[in-house]
Amino acid sequence: MQAKIPEKLDFLFEPHRYKVAYGGRGGAKSWGFARALLIQGWQKPLRILCAREYQNSIKDSVHKLLSDQIHELGLDDFYYIEKQSIQGKNGTEFSFEGIKQNTNRIKSYEGVNKIWVEEAKDVSWSSWETVIPTIRRPDSEIWVTFNPELETDETYERFVLHPPKDAVVRKIGWQDNPWFPEVLRLEKEALKERNEDAYLNIWEGHCRITLDGAIYAAELRAATKDGRITKVSYDETVPVHTFWDLGWSDCTSIWFAQKCGFEYHIIDFFQDRLKKLPFYLKTLQDKEYLYGTHFLPHDGDTESLGSTSIRKQMEKMGWKVQVLPRIDDVSHGINATRSIFNRLWFDETKCADGLQYIRHYRFEVDENGQWSKKPLHDENSHGADALRTLGESIGSLKPKAFNPPIEIMHYEPESQAVSWLGT
Repeated sequence: MQAKIPEKLDFLFEPHRYKVAYGGRGGAKSWGFARALLIQGWQKPLRILCAREYQNSIKDSVHKLLSDQIHELGLDDFYYIEKQSIQGKNGTEFSFEGIKQNTNRIKSYEGVNKIWVEEAKDVSWSSWETVIPTIRRPDSEIWVTFNPELETDETYERFVLHPPKDAVVRKIGWQDNPWFPEVLRLEKEALKERNEDAYLNIWEGHCRITLDGAIYAAELRAATKDGRITKVSYDETVPVHTFWDLGWSDCTSIWFAQKCGFEYHIIDFFQDRLKKLPFYLKTLQDKEYLYGTHFLPHDGDTESLGSTSIRKQMEKMGWKVQVLPRIDDVSHGINATRSIFNRLWFDETKCADGLQYIRHYRFEVDENGQWSKKPLHDENSHGADALRTLGESIGSLKPKAFNPPIEIMHYEPESQAVSWLGT
């Protein structure tokens, strides 16, 4: 077999626990990783999981890339390309999963030999904490490819700034690709003339200082400078208030905060999707915080045929709930959140995922290529919207003496029939 692979990727054929390639566009990182995995799967039977943070369908995966490389390598008679997997005649198997949506399924892949995490810049702290201990077979390997965005992104911090033991980490770009096409060279030069900062990030693989259009960029910069993203402990004498964004196919996100004087100590963050309300109530109970008020957005009062509102369901369980009024102009909520950001302290570990979403929360680009006043709706929106619930509700949290309740209500899932209203 004659297979062309950039010289900088020669470490893919050496035994290492972590194999990481990052850098700008045009370096043939994904192309090289795909070829190396296909060749190794041809040489001996392997179980290979191809993952990314979000995968809504097989079209979001590297399935098509691997299929194309099978043809390029002349391995059509060896690999069977199925709709959801790729099988080798010797038992090699390629599987494809989204990490964030399928945490429990990811945990079932402890027998894989290799995992390839593509577009890994988006992978959160909690996702890596799921993936890494799951891939525990002897001599198993974790392969990672990504184009960096922010230095504060979990993947960049974990593998570039503080690489683990037995990790080979290579920066690779268009300069390292001997087959770099002319059409991309023209595109690269055009962007360099038009936008130097974008060129350095997209083509040279440098991190951005902040994301273009990032909504809370200045506030997060100040929080970092002031040391307000740090270790924040739970005070057992102060009630924990929660701030929600509700969703079903979209995520439900929850921030956990304590009011300490004029500061708000954000001690935790949680997010999941396609889960019913009892799941979230049980999650809250398992954290064993002493809760105050649970603040919901306006759709917490929405009712539909055969289903009572989220507020009524939670109040029936003994939770204290407040639903915020609908605000049609989201900018008011954003400004309210900005106005109190200098009083927010975040736990750097438990809030790591939420902070990553806030850093990537940005405005849409309109039809004229200008930043609009409307936030972009993507995977980062839900955590940011839950924080906006906090910003909008601050006036409801007045400083007062803490009085322990006489009775603490507990949620028993087996004894309650509760339905979920998705919005």
